[in-house]
Amino acid sequence: MAAGQWIPPHRHPQHQLAWTRRGVLGVAVDDTYWVLPPTRALWLPAGVVHRTGATRDAVLCSLYFEPDRCPLDWTEPTAVRVDGLLAHLIAYLDREELADEARLRAEAVVMDLLRPLPATPIDVPPAVDERVRAVTDMLLADPADPRSLDAYARAVGVSRRTLTRLFAQDTGMSFDRWRTHMRLRAALPLLAEGQPVSRVARTVGYATPSAFLTAFRRTVGTSPTRYLRGEVAFEGD
Repeated sequence: MAAGQWIPPHRHPQHQLAWTRRGVLGVAVDDTYWVLPPTRALWLPAGVVHRTGATRDAVLCSLYFEPDRCPLDWTEPTAVRVDGLLAHLIAYLDREELADEARLRAEAVVMDLLRPLPATPIDVPPAVDERVRAVTDMLLADPADPRSLDAYARAVGVSRRTLTRLFAQDTGMSFDRWRTHMRLRAALPLLAEGQPVSRVARTVGYATPSAFLTAFRRTVGTSPTRYLRGEVAFEGD
């Protein structure tokens, strides 16, 4: 998949495990968005409508499992960690000449290796009200835009108090929280590509790397590196 390419919303009658062996994938289900470097994959239950795209050139690899022959009963999209063994098994199952018996054994091992990641996706609820949407569109176009809530309120012709109320009603978040989530989500594909934290922090609107890392830990509960790897943070990390 070329960078920026997106497959329109669709669903599969089978369960899908979506993974990239190179590049960075994005998968969107309703308002929830997952960033998938090669270290993580996403389990999509049968029938779930989703969009799949590439934030940079990527190789989309998918396994499909018939629901009536699948031991997993996950009903929600679930991120899983991909280690070397699972990556090799996905490549192994791509072999067309693979005998049915060998394929079934490999699929059984795949099932044993799938473990949900502790990290959750970073939600950025879309806006419906046209005034709120005008503000979110400006922020999405330039996450580093430093304007204050007062400045945005003036830009869309409402008072600060009105915009504050509209933001909470429309997105379920305060302006500051929504902007933080948006900036962190915008940072994930860049970090997954291997860009330095200092550059990513500036790109999404943080003056220093430490300010960005503090915001990430406070919001997500772990560091960006651990989040992308699916590792759990420990006290004192």
